[in-house]
Amino acid sequence: MTSSYLIGLIGAGIGPSLSPALHEREAGHHGLRYLYRLLDITEAGLAPEAAGELVRTARRLGFDGLNITHPCKQTVIPHLDELSPDAAVLGAVNTVTFDGDRAIGHNTDWIGFAESFARGLPDAATHRIVQLGAGGAGAATAHALLTLGADRLTIADTDPVRARSLAAELTARFGPGRAGGVDMDGAAASLAEADGLVHATPTGMAHHPGLPLPADLLHPELWVADIVYRPLETDLLRAARARGCRTLDGGGMVVFQAAHAFRLFTGVEPDAERMLGHLTEIIAF
Repeated sequence: MTSSYLIGLIGAGIGPSLSPALHEREAGHHGLRYLYRLLDITEAGLAPEAAGELVRTARRLGFDGLNITHPCKQTVIPHLDELSPDAAVLGAVNTVTFDGDRAIGHNTDWIGFAESFARGLPDAATHRIVQLGAGGAGAATAHALLTLGADRLTIADTDPVRARSLAAELTARFGPGRAGGVDMDGAAASLAEADGLVHATPTGMAHHPGLPLPADLLHPELWVADIVYRPLETDLLRAARARGCRTLDGGGMVVFQAAHAFRLFTGVEPDAERMLGHLTEIIAF
């Protein structure tokens, strides 16, 4: 087993990412030399479709693995040689490993969200859930929610065709009646009777501030989970708490997905609880 690793993150506007610090700190506890670099398509003036060429270039330059984030989790897939079962089912990749000349796509987002949800909202009702976002991250959170036993998931997106397409895939996977796709107006109507709201879009990130929906749609019986982790307290979570909602920030998801990616890159078992502590320290720094 090698003791030196070069890892990268491909995405847009990723300067605030905490992934480098999370991975490098955990590697230090295992005595590994571990360099984690950002490959920002925005800074390079590249389109999301350039993710495939970045993967090929990274492999040629000696990278041992890559993480993939918005907006490249789906555009990278045609350029990979193989997909893990999870990535193939979800149609989204957030981790790429190299085996010789082969680039293999994985998805650790869904299990990262599932573990964070079980830890942070262990007794939350999951009869009716509304999710905002049907992209790569949304595919992962939706899969996690239905795997955890959600009865009915309503997926809303600014592109209702994409929402309905994801819902159809989930229905084929989990059974009739488990998922439906709507436009954003449909989400507003569904929230009145929902147990929970999952936010899986970039809105609220450092470079995309704001609320993904009107705050007056939130009600005290609703729990609200956000996948955004920078900042940990998004405008959505702040508004939700002000209305008496239970909330879950994106910190747990980013840590648990990073722990699974770290294992794929190194073959070393990470300590997720220690990494959660690292996240708190990094954000406070």
